Amino acid sequence: MKYISTRGQSPALSFEDAMLAGLASDGGLYVPEKIPQFSKEEIASWASLSYQELAFKVMSPFVDGEVPDDELRELIQKTYSTFRHDAIAPLVQTAHNEFILELFHGPTLAFKDFALQFLGNLLDYVLKKKDQRVVIMGATSGDTGSAAIEGCRHSDNVDIFILHPHNRVSEVQRRQMTTVLQKNVFNLALEGNFDDCQNMVKSSFGDQSFLPPDRQLVAVNSINWVRIMAQIVYYFYAGLALDAPHRAVSFSVPTGNFGDIFAGYLAKKMGLPIDRLVIATNANDILHRCISNNDHSLETLVQSLSPSMDIMVSSNFERMLFDLYDQDGGAINNLMLNFKTTGKLILSDLALTKARAVFTSYRLDDKTMTQVMTHFWEATGYLLDPHTAIGVEAARKTLYRQDIPVVCLSTAHPAKFPESIRKAGFSNEPELPRYMADLFDRKESYSVQPNNIEVVQQFIADNIR
Repeated sequence: MKYISTRGQSPALSFEDAMLAGLASDGGLYVPEKIPQFSKEEIASWASLSYQELAFKVMSPFVDGEVPDDELRELIQKTYSTFRHDAIAPLVQTAHNEFILELFHGPTLAFKDFALQFLGNLLDYVLKKKDQRVVIMGATSGDTGSAAIEGCRHSDNVDIFILHPHNRVSEVQRRQMTTVLQKNVFNLALEGNFDDCQNMVKSSFGDQSFLPPDRQLVAVNSINWVRIMAQIVYYFYAGLALDAPHRAVSFSVPTGNFGDIFAGYLAKKMGLPIDRLVIATNANDILHRCISNNDHSLETLVQSLSPSMDIMVSSNFERMLFDLYDQDGGAINNLMLNFKTTGKLILSDLALTKARAVFTSYRLDDKTMTQVMTHFWEATGYLLDPHTAIGVEAARKTLYRQDIPVVCLSTAHPAKFPESIRKAGFSNEPELPRYMADLFDRKESYSVQPNNIEVVQQFIADNIR
């Protein structure tokens, strides 16, 4: 399996090299040259598999033997042994043909654990084999950072620097990152928003001259293909639990950087019978505007009660565009350069038609989101986190096929967002798990940095071990 850049001007790489490269040298994102496809019969034969066994079936074609099968199985087992629920990704029914896929049972209480704990183990395996040290530089809108730190903090071959927007993540999200005091972990609070953090990371990948000559950057954001690959699995897991491939299933996905829902799109291409994928957004609704009105234009980023979705430039949307434009790297390069220059991106009629055949979208503001949390609790006794509430309401407003079950991805534990819980009118905040009960008593360590790439890069250079 070879991996190619969405902008068509970088050489094809192997699986391991694409993982270590993160962003392609031409500024594009790596994708598989071909998407593996499974027959209906093959998918049906997986119905009784555990999550770990299914993960091997889904991911091994992308790895294509670069990691021996026994080693890959061992990495998968190690990854999901840290999850607190035996089902790994349990389904909870909340209405007729409506289900919540709980993706918050990993060590940092968010869906990012599914990919980042696996990426951390895989990265450690590859770096030890190559006897190589690397620098991880990542941006987070809240959940990626803690999951990446948890996945990589024990690695002797990694120094990890995570940028989060100063005062724009929840206190729980911040403390999950900043209370990890290993010598190879550095948290930087950037005086800007998530897009500023993400742009700084991408620019640094484009020019790594600030690093020592024996080091390279590795990505933990969803620009890293391994992140997407690992997230495909839970779509198959949920679909099989609802009798796929013998019936179709829809998914509603709280969406910021487009990686999670792009994994669902790939699951559909691989053979899972997905009817619709719902792009659920908050007030930062560039993806909703794109699908509904072909308006993919930058607006001022809004700080919301669903902070993990406070993103305007969705990196993984480029991977989708590459597919919509029949893998025409030149066309994508032109689109992205124009977007960078003008802040606007207009899809061709054919690309928009293709997108609308799979996706629908919806937007919720903070007021409506908190009302959904309250009403859902009153109706079901189930407490939604703010992002999941957006996903549930988006599904209910856009999907009209009562005969097709819809799975709403629950992307984080509600205890991570106490402010949203209070504003939804709940007097008692949900408790953190026992192993995290002392989170607010733990010592924090982080550095507030200006929104200046030279200053941040110098900080990284000065702190590499």
